[in-house]
Amino acid sequence: METRSRSLAKAASWQALGLVTMSLLGFLFTGSLTTGGGLALASCLLGFFTYLAHERLWAGIGWGWSSAVRATAAQGDRGG
Repeated sequence: METRSRSLAKAASWQALGLVTMSLLGFLFTGSLTTGGGLALASCLLGFFTYLAHERLWAGIGWGWSSAVRATAAQGDRGG
């Protein structure tokens, strides 16, 4: 399982990209940098926390991992 700091870094970089993209789209649709940026910021904050929770939830689910990955994770849990 990845560390929380790695999950946090991935979520932050993804949301930074999303913020730029949504700001541009918001501006193109509304013609207002303030309105478009506000919508983008709201979307960014909501998306950041839902993505982080989603990643952490899936990190704890064993389904779909190869047996080698599970064995390595189990050794890490035992401190080996």
